[in-house]
Amino acid sequence: MKNNQNTVVSPLKLFHTPSLQPSNLLSLILFFAFGLCFGILLTFQLNNVSFNLRFNQFSLSTTTITTAAASTSFPPPSTPKIGLENFIHPSEIMHQMTDRELIWRASMVPKVQKYPFNRIPKVAFMFLTRGPVVLAPLWEKFFKGHDGLFNIYVHSSDSSANSTESKQSVFYGRRIPSKENYIYLQMFVSYEFQPVQWGKVNMVEAERRLLANALLDFSNQRFVLLSESCIPLFNFSTVYSYLMNSNQNFVESYDLMGPVGRGRYNRKMNPTIKLHDWRKGSQWFEMERDLAIEVISDNTYFPVFQHYCNGSCYADEHYLPTFVTKKFGGKNSKRTLTFVDWSKGGPHPSRYTRNDITQQFLEKLRSGRHCEYNGKKGHPCYLFARKFTLHALDRLLRLAPKTMHFNP
Repeated sequence: MKNNQNTVVSPLKLFHTPSLQPSNLLSLILFFAFGLCFGILLTFQLNNVSFNLRFNQFSLSTTTITTAAASTSFPPPSTPKIGLENFIHPSEIMHQMTDRELIWRASMVPKVQKYPFNRIPKVAFMFLTRGPVVLAPLWEKFFKGHDGLFNIYVHSSDSSANSTESKQSVFYGRRIPSKENYIYLQMFVSYEFQPVQWGKVNMVEAERRLLANALLDFSNQRFVLLSESCIPLFNFSTVYSYLMNSNQNFVESYDLMGPVGRGRYNRKMNPTIKLHDWRKGSQWFEMERDLAIEVISDNTYFPVFQHYCNGSCYADEHYLPTFVTKKFGGKNSKRTLTFVDWSKGGPHPSRYTRNDITQQFLEKLRSGRHCEYNGKKGHPCYLFARKFTLHALDRLLRLAPKTMHFNP
């Protein structure tokens, strides 16, 4: 019969499922959720076992190290220092501060007068140069044997000024950051590069930059401005004693009538600076720490020079003489310690070459004049002299140490 015959089922029908019913859908969702939860719990449990295993291994390792340390003597760990020594005596003079940041930092004065360290006062020798200090070998002999009593700072417009100096030189690494000098052009609202130039106001900016960098070292007590053509006229001990024992500053200042004196005054400086306040003098100064701080902190008179001292008004010859006389004249000697010969006239002083250097000539510079010092007469007027050329160096090296009694 037909019903008793074997029925052949198509393979496709084996995989055919009836339409999904709501009850089947709910069961599927519950099964999936259960599997998901089970997987999460299993993963967490396995991670926890792994963490416990690592923790036990770490504890075991720590216990082993602690046990070993207990039986072995180790030095105690070093405590990081606050850096007071580097704060009061900066070992590196190069920095990334702008001029504004530098002057702000250098103008800080501690209210506590007693130093928390053994302060040995030093002289800051500040060289304002166009390039390297060409007479450096002579200065090397001058400084030899007096470490700890001086610091050197070099401001040069030549970026390669240190390239020829050996690491053994006292001038090595003593070049301060010389920021590019720009002036604001209001008409074009832009900035124009202005190199440091003699007679220009940015020359005074360079002097203030030297002072500010030197003031960062709290041991510096006296500050001397020199050029690459300057030489010392006495040995270090004499210079150091002269400066440290002085109760005055040495900023040349005098009232000069005529076109190169009062004739350079700009009436737009009034009323901050009046005509009778106007002074002239050498830019080569020496001053104590308190005055140096006042110079870099001056926000009243220096901006007037920046705005109105230009053209025939040479700021480097008038700013300090005017400022110091007006504000601190009582402690100023009104003379410079650097000899310069203007007797031949002209815009530049006499230059000294090899043929000028004799023992008699050097002795004349050392004792040619006598000045008042701390209220007493009969003391030498000059400790330094300029302008000496590179060609004079060989004779200076032969004659100066003996004449000036440098240490052997």
